[in-house]
Amino acid sequence: MFQGSLTALITPFAADGSVDADAFQAFVDWQIKEGSNGVIPVGTTGESPTLTHEEHKRVVELCVEAVGGRVPVIAGAGSNATHEAMDFARHAKSAGADAALVVTPYYNKPSQEGLYQHYKAIHDAADIPIIIYNIPGRSVVDMSVATMARLAKLPNIVGVKDSTNDLARPLATRLEIGPDFCLLSGEDATAAAFLAQGGHGCISVTSNVAPALCAQMHAAWRAGDLATFATVRDRLMPLHQVLFTDTSPGPVKAAAALLGKCAPTTRLPLVPISDATRDSVEAVLRRVGVLG
Repeated sequence: MFQGSLTALITPFAADGSVDADAFQAFVDWQIKEGSNGVIPVGTTGESPTLTHEEHKRVVELCVEAVGGRVPVIAGAGSNATHEAMDFARHAKSAGADAALVVTPYYNKPSQEGLYQHYKAIHDAADIPIIIYNIPGRSVVDMSVATMARLAKLPNIVGVKDSTNDLARPLATRLEIGPDFCLLSGEDATAAAFLAQGGHGCISVTSNVAPALCAQMHAAWRAGDLATFATVRDRLMPLHQVLFTDTSPGPVKAAAALLGKCAPTTRLPLVPISDATRDSVEAVLRRVGVLG
Protein backbone atom coordinates (compact mmCIF):
# COMPACT_ATOMS: atom_id res chain seq x y z
CA MET A 1 0.00 0.00 0.00
CA PHE A 2 1.33 3.42 -1.00
CA GLN A 3 0.50 6.06 1.58
CA GLY A 4 1.43 9.42 3.01
CA SER A 5 3.07 12.29 1.19
CA LEU A 6 4.34 11.29 -2.24
CA THR A 7 6.00 13.96 -4.36
CA ALA A 8 5.13 14.51 -8.02
CA LEU A 9 8.69 15.49 -8.88
CA ILE A 10 9.66 18.47 -11.00
CA THR A 11 12.29 17.85 -13.69
CA PRO A 12 15.14 20.40 -13.46
CA PHE A 13 16.63 21.65 -16.72
CA ALA A 14 20.17 22.85 -17.30
CA ALA A 15 21.11 26.13 -19.01
CA ASP A 16 21.22 24.41 -22.41
CA GLY A 17 17.70 23.04 -21.95
CA SER A 18 18.72 19.46 -21.24
CA VAL A 19 17.66 17.50 -18.17
CA ASP A 20 19.90 18.49 -15.24
CA ALA A 21 20.69 15.02 -13.93
CA ASP A 22 22.79 16.20 -10.98
CA ALA A 23 20.18 18.69 -9.77
CA PHE A 24 17.45 16.09 -10.20
CA GLN A 25 19.21 13.41 -8.19
CA ALA A 26 20.16 15.87 -5.45
CA PHE A 27 16.52 16.97 -5.33
CA VAL A 28 15.31 13.38 -4.99
CA ASP A 29 17.77 12.76 -2.16
CA TRP A 30 16.58 15.93 -0.37
CA GLN A 31 12.97 14.82 -0.71
CA ILE A 32 13.68 11.56 1.05
CA LYS A 33 15.75 13.16 3.80
CA GLU A 34 12.90 15.63 4.41
CA GLY A 35 10.46 12.77 4.98
CA SER A 36 8.60 12.21 1.72
CA ASN A 37 7.06 8.74 1.66
CA GLY A 38 7.55 8.21 -2.06
CA VAL A 39 8.44 9.96 -5.31
CA ILE A 40 6.87 10.13 -8.75
CA PRO A 41 9.19 10.99 -11.67
CA VAL A 42 7.92 12.10 -15.10
CA GLY A 43 4.34 12.88 -14.21
CA THR A 44 2.67 16.03 -15.49
CA THR A 45 4.52 18.06 -12.84
CA GLY A 46 7.72 16.60 -14.29
CA GLU A 47 6.78 18.03 -17.71
CA SER A 48 6.51 14.60 -19.24
CA PRO A 49 4.62 15.92 -22.31
CA THR A 50 7.74 17.83 -23.39
CA LEU A 51 10.33 15.15 -22.64
CA THR A 52 11.54 12.89 -25.41
CA HIS A 53 10.99 9.20 -24.81
CA GLU A 54 14.71 8.81 -24.18
CA GLU A 55 14.66 11.61 -21.60
CA HIS A 56 11.56 10.17 -19.96
CA LYS A 57 13.21 6.80 -19.47
CA ARG A 58 16.48 8.34 -18.32
CA VAL A 59 14.71 10.39 -15.64
CA VAL A 60 13.05 7.23 -14.30
CA GLU A 61 16.45 5.53 -14.18
CA LEU A 62 18.04 8.52 -12.45
CA CYS A 63 15.25 8.54 -9.89
CA VAL A 64 15.50 4.84 -9.08
CA GLU A 65 19.27 5.21 -8.74
CA ALA A 66 19.00 8.22 -6.41
CA VAL A 67 16.31 6.62 -4.26
CA GLY A 68 18.31 3.44 -3.73
CA GLY A 69 15.33 1.56 -2.34
CA ARG A 70 14.65 4.00 0.49
CA VAL A 71 11.08 4.87 -0.59
CA PRO A 72 8.77 3.70 -3.37
CA VAL A 73 9.24 5.05 -6.89
CA ILE A 74 6.02 5.35 -8.89
CA ALA A 75 7.10 6.09 -12.44
CA GLY A 76 4.91 8.12 -14.77
CA ALA A 77 4.03 5.85 -17.68
CA GLY A 78 1.03 7.43 -19.33
CA SER A 79 0.29 8.25 -22.95
CA ASN A 80 -2.76 8.71 -25.13
CA ALA A 81 -1.26 6.03 -27.38
CA THR A 82 -1.69 2.65 -25.69
CA HIS A 83 1.43 1.13 -27.23
CA GLU A 84 3.55 4.02 -25.89
CA ALA A 85 2.12 3.58 -22.39
CA MET A 86 2.85 -0.14 -22.60
CA ASP A 87 6.46 0.64 -23.50
CA PHE A 88 6.84 3.14 -20.64
CA ALA A 89 5.34 0.65 -18.17
CA ARG A 90 7.68 -2.11 -19.31
CA HIS A 91 10.61 0.28 -18.96
CA ALA A 92 9.49 1.32 -15.46
CA LYS A 93 9.54 -2.34 -14.46
CA SER A 94 12.99 -2.98 -15.96
CA ALA A 95 14.38 0.21 -14.37
CA GLY A 96 13.35 -0.96 -10.91
CA ALA A 97 10.35 1.28 -10.23
CA ASP A 98 7.85 0.01 -7.67
CA ALA A 99 4.77 1.00 -9.66
CA ALA A 100 3.63 2.89 -12.74
CA LEU A 101 1.29 5.89 -12.76
CA VAL A 102 -0.82 5.79 -15.92
CA VAL A 103 -2.98 8.78 -16.85
CA THR A 104 -6.29 8.40 -18.63
CA PRO A 105 -5.75 9.03 -22.36
CA TYR A 106 -5.94 12.73 -23.12
CA TYR A 107 -7.46 14.26 -26.28
CA ASN A 108 -8.64 10.87 -27.66
CA LYS A 109 -11.62 10.97 -25.26
CA PRO A 110 -12.17 7.19 -25.14
CA SER A 111 -15.37 5.57 -23.91
CA GLN A 112 -15.47 3.68 -20.61
CA GLU A 113 -14.88 0.47 -22.57
CA GLY A 114 -11.92 2.13 -24.30
CA LEU A 115 -10.51 3.12 -20.91
CA TYR A 116 -10.86 -0.44 -19.66
CA GLN A 117 -9.14 -1.93 -22.70
CA HIS A 118 -6.36 0.70 -22.56
CA TYR A 119 -5.48 -0.16 -18.97
CA LYS A 120 -5.92 -3.89 -19.48
CA ALA A 121 -3.46 -3.82 -22.38
CA ILE A 122 -0.88 -1.99 -20.24
CA HIS A 123 -1.56 -4.34 -17.34
CA ASP A 124 -1.01 -7.37 -19.54
CA ALA A 125 2.15 -5.92 -21.10
CA ALA A 126 4.09 -5.15 -17.93
CA ASP A 127 4.21 -7.03 -14.64
CA ILE A 128 4.21 -3.95 -12.43
CA PRO A 129 1.60 -2.44 -10.06
CA ILE A 130 -0.40 0.23 -11.87
CA ILE A 131 -2.03 3.31 -10.38
CA ILE A 132 -4.75 4.89 -12.50
CA TYR A 133 -4.40 8.67 -12.83
CA ASN A 134 -7.88 10.13 -13.23
CA ILE A 135 -7.70 13.85 -14.04
CA PRO A 136 -10.70 14.99 -16.09
CA GLY A 137 -9.56 18.62 -16.04
CA ARG A 138 -6.55 17.81 -18.21
CA SER A 139 -7.52 14.64 -20.06
CA VAL A 140 -11.19 15.57 -20.67
CA VAL A 141 -12.35 12.07 -19.75
CA ASP A 142 -13.50 10.82 -16.36
CA MET A 143 -13.18 7.16 -15.44
CA SER A 144 -16.33 6.03 -13.67
CA VAL A 145 -16.24 4.18 -10.36
CA ALA A 146 -17.80 1.21 -12.14
CA THR A 147 -14.99 1.07 -14.71
CA MET A 148 -12.40 1.43 -11.96
CA ALA A 149 -14.02 -1.42 -10.03
CA ARG A 150 -13.87 -3.57 -13.13
CA LEU A 151 -10.18 -2.77 -13.60
CA ALA A 152 -9.45 -3.40 -9.93
CA LYS A 153 -10.23 -7.07 -10.51
CA LEU A 154 -6.97 -7.26 -12.49
CA PRO A 155 -4.21 -8.19 -10.03
CA ASN A 156 -1.80 -5.34 -10.85
CA ILE A 157 -4.34 -2.49 -10.92
CA VAL A 158 -3.75 -1.40 -7.34
CA GLY A 159 -5.03 2.16 -6.89
CA VAL A 160 -5.92 5.58 -8.21
CA LYS A 161 -4.54 9.08 -8.15
CA ASP A 162 -7.83 10.96 -7.96
CA SER A 163 -7.69 14.50 -9.33
CA THR A 164 -11.42 14.90 -9.83
CA ASN A 165 -11.68 17.22 -6.78
CA ASP A 166 -14.93 15.35 -6.04
CA LEU A 167 -14.71 14.51 -2.34
CA ALA A 168 -17.54 12.01 -2.60
CA ARG A 169 -15.44 9.98 -5.05
CA PRO A 170 -12.88 8.42 -2.67
CA LEU A 171 -15.58 7.13 -0.34
CA ALA A 172 -17.67 5.83 -3.24
CA THR A 173 -14.57 4.13 -4.67
CA ARG A 174 -13.65 2.58 -1.33
CA LEU A 175 -17.16 1.23 -0.80
CA GLU A 176 -17.31 -0.16 -4.34
CA ILE A 177 -13.82 -1.71 -4.54
CA GLY A 178 -12.76 -2.27 -0.94
CA PRO A 179 -10.20 -0.93 1.55
CA ASP A 180 -7.15 -2.48 -0.12
CA PHE A 181 -7.46 -0.35 -3.27
CA CYS A 182 -4.99 2.51 -2.82
CA LEU A 183 -6.67 5.93 -2.84
CA LEU A 184 -4.29 8.82 -3.45
CA SER A 185 -5.39 12.42 -3.82
CA GLY A 186 -4.03 14.44 -6.71
CA GLU A 187 -5.23 17.76 -5.31
CA ASP A 188 -3.15 19.36 -2.56
CA ALA A 189 -5.80 21.81 -1.38
CA THR A 190 -8.31 19.05 -0.63
CA ALA A 191 -5.90 16.30 0.40
CA ALA A 192 -6.77 16.61 4.09
CA ALA A 193 -10.47 16.16 3.38
CA PHE A 194 -9.63 13.29 1.01
CA LEU A 195 -7.95 11.46 3.90
CA ALA A 196 -11.10 11.85 5.98
CA GLN A 197 -13.07 10.28 3.12
CA GLY A 198 -10.97 7.11 3.24
CA GLY A 199 -7.86 8.19 1.33
CA HIS A 200 -4.40 6.82 1.99
CA GLY A 201 -2.20 9.69 0.83
CA CYS A 202 -1.52 12.41 -1.70
CA ILE A 203 0.61 12.66 -4.83
CA SER A 204 1.61 16.23 -4.16
CA VAL A 205 2.93 19.25 -6.02
CA THR A 206 3.40 21.27 -2.83
CA SER A 207 5.71 18.65 -1.33
CA ASN A 208 8.29 19.61 -3.96
CA VAL A 209 9.01 22.69 -1.84
CA ALA A 210 7.55 21.76 1.58
CA PRO A 211 8.30 18.05 1.87
CA ALA A 212 8.75 18.03 5.64
CA LEU A 213 5.49 19.85 6.32
CA CYS A 214 3.52 17.67 3.91
CA ALA A 215 4.98 14.51 5.44
CA GLN A 216 4.21 15.84 8.92
CA MET A 217 0.55 16.38 8.05
CA HIS A 218 0.15 12.82 6.82
CA ALA A 219 2.06 11.36 9.75
CA ALA A 220 -0.17 13.28 12.17
CA TRP A 221 -3.27 11.90 10.44
CA ARG A 222 -2.01 8.31 10.68
CA ALA A 223 -1.12 8.83 14.36
CA GLY A 224 -4.54 10.29 15.13
CA ASP A 225 -2.96 13.57 16.20
CA LEU A 226 -5.73 15.76 14.89
CA ALA A 227 -4.47 18.95 16.54
CA THR A 228 -1.12 18.77 14.70
CA PHE A 229 -2.87 17.63 11.55
CA ALA A 230 -5.15 20.68 11.55
CA THR A 231 -2.33 23.08 12.36
CA VAL A 232 -0.13 21.87 9.51
CA ARG A 233 -3.10 21.63 7.12
CA ASP A 234 -3.91 25.29 7.74
CA ARG A 235 -0.28 26.34 7.47
CA LEU A 236 0.08 24.70 4.07
CA MET A 237 -3.09 26.10 2.49
CA PRO A 238 -1.62 29.41 1.23
CA LEU A 239 1.18 27.45 -0.43
CA HIS A 240 -1.29 25.12 -2.17
CA GLN A 241 -3.10 28.16 -3.51
CA VAL A 242 -0.14 30.17 -4.74
CA LEU A 243 1.46 27.22 -6.52
CA PHE A 244 -1.53 27.07 -8.86
CA THR A 245 -1.89 30.78 -9.66
CA ASP A 246 -0.27 29.98 -13.01
CA THR A 247 -0.01 26.78 -15.01
CA SER A 248 1.83 24.10 -13.03
CA PRO A 249 4.74 23.46 -12.77
CA GLY A 250 5.70 27.10 -13.44
CA PRO A 251 5.07 28.37 -9.89
CA VAL A 252 6.49 25.32 -8.12
CA LYS A 253 9.63 25.45 -10.25
CA ALA A 254 10.02 29.12 -9.36
CA ALA A 255 9.60 28.18 -5.71
CA ALA A 256 12.20 25.43 -6.00
CA ALA A 257 14.57 27.93 -7.62
CA LEU A 258 14.09 30.31 -4.68
CA LEU A 259 15.10 27.40 -2.43
CA GLY A 260 18.22 26.87 -4.53
CA LYS A 261 17.15 23.45 -5.78
CA CYS A 262 17.07 24.07 -9.53
CA ALA A 263 16.64 26.68 -12.24
CA PRO A 264 13.07 27.93 -12.76
CA THR A 265 13.18 26.91 -16.42
CA THR A 266 10.22 25.20 -18.05
CA ARG A 267 9.90 23.97 -21.62
CA LEU A 268 7.65 25.48 -24.24
CA PRO A 269 4.70 25.77 -24.52
CA LEU A 270 5.06 26.70 -20.83
CA VAL A 271 6.73 30.07 -20.29
CA PRO A 272 8.26 31.72 -17.20
CA ILE A 273 5.77 33.00 -14.64
CA SER A 274 5.35 36.74 -14.32
CA ASP A 275 7.39 38.80 -11.87
CA ALA A 276 4.20 39.48 -9.90
CA THR A 277 3.47 35.76 -9.56
CA ARG A 278 7.06 35.08 -8.57
CA ASP A 279 6.83 37.76 -5.88
CA SER A 280 3.64 36.16 -4.58
CA VAL A 281 5.30 32.75 -4.49
CA GLU A 282 8.26 34.14 -2.58
CA ALA A 283 6.02 35.97 -0.10
CA VAL A 284 4.05 32.81 0.66
CA LEU A 285 7.20 30.70 1.01
CA ARG A 286 8.39 33.15 3.65
CA ARG A 287 4.99 33.32 5.32
CA VAL A 288 4.76 29.54 5.61
CA GLY A 289 8.31 29.37 6.90
CA VAL A 290 9.78 27.35 4.06
CA LEU A 291 12.08 30.15 2.89
CA GLY A 292 14.15 32.29 5.24
